[in-house]
Amino acid sequence: MSDIAIQVENLSKRYRIGKAQLPADGKRSLLRKATTPFRYLASTLRSPAEDEILWALKDISFEVRYGEVIGIIGRNGAGKSTLLKILSRITEPTSGHAMLNGRVGSLLEVGTGFHPELTGRENIYLNGAILGMQRKEIEQKFDEIVDFAEIEKFLDTPVKRYSSGMYVRLAFAVAAHLEPEILLVDEVLAVGDAVFQKKCIGKMDDVAKQGRTILFVSHNIAALLSLCPTSYLIHNGQIITNGETTKVVNRYLVNAKRIQGIALEDRKDRNGNGVSRFTSIGITNSKDALPIKCSDGIRITLGYKSSSIIEHPAFLIGIYDQLNQCIFFLDSRLSGWLPEQLPDSGQIVCSTEPLNLTPGICKVNIALYNNDILLDHVVDAYELNIEPDDFYGTGRIPERQRALCLLHNKWQYLEMQK
Repeated sequence: MSDIAIQVENLSKRYRIGKAQLPADGKRSLLRKATTPFRYLASTLRSPAEDEILWALKDISFEVRYGEVIGIIGRNGAGKSTLLKILSRITEPTSGHAMLNGRVGSLLEVGTGFHPELTGRENIYLNGAILGMQRKEIEQKFDEIVDFAEIEKFLDTPVKRYSSGMYVRLAFAVAAHLEPEILLVDEVLAVGDAVFQKKCIGKMDDVAKQGRTILFVSHNIAALLSLCPTSYLIHNGQIITNGETTKVVNRYLVNAKRIQGIALEDRKDRNGNGVSRFTSIGITNSKDALPIKCSDGIRITLGYKSSSIIEHPAFLIGIYDQLNQCIFFLDSRLSGWLPEQLPDSGQIVCSTEPLNLTPGICKVNIALYNNDILLDHVVDAYELNIEPDDFYGTGRIPERQRALCLLHNKWQYLEMQK
């Protein structure tokens, strides 16, 4: 057992799902409010029905040795974040147990472990103390943390006033530099910009080379492939395969393609509060036809329904390659074309300029927000197939192996002056 950093045995986590109450008016509403405490007490005493139970994790077991860098792959709702929260002691398991032998640093949700009223400086010392470090140890690392986080100007500002990006930069800098033996990193890195993400991956690579243990949850397949020799694939709260990351990723992509065959309205693997939901998605070329070729623009049609009028709607569409790297990101708020209010059902159409993509398969993720509240989010909602065509008009077909995007270009020879 001396070389085991993390041991998980028969770990399960069960949640009880609450059912939303429909709004009521007049006397019925007053009666419901008056009896709410009694109804709540009765609901907690009775055994939950089957449809009120969600097993976020179900009887999973694995071991991680010191110095291993392990990737955790899975779709939204698979149980990845729940696993890391249990390992971080943020939540308790329903059954089973997990043992971590060493000092643990966690980077989960934005701001986890930070006190919002304290400044960035104070939170660095607070996090170090939580990790069991002496003040002298924290002071030795302090300047490195501040330099990495790039927040020197705001060091003495309460972190409640930080942007999400500043929060993440400081949180990662603290977690990576205060030398925990075990580092748990969730998808929170996606909040940072591309430059910062690259910087974080480089730092985690450095941490791994120092012999420390890393559990890395991410949808960024390219990052997992470059950082993690071994990965686990979680689906519906269970580990369905593990081993070399390349093979696990291939299994994950096969599963994703299978799920894409399910009607969008029937998909269960979605995030959001459910007040509004996507019901359909269709993508054609700009002439409303198929196939879609390299030189085509596209027309994306999203069907939705909602329990009420949607105020300040924001529709987001991400187009990704097979390694889950974002190629295009479309945000209705940036373009400014949608009205401030939408009816409770309908269709939204987004039309683009030519994509200039090389032939191949792309994945499409969609999300719907209302005043920054996530209503619905579906990953791998659509598989976009780009067919080859004579993009340059030369009779030669471009290939994806060399690049993702195409660019019209002109070449000429300039004779050297004597």
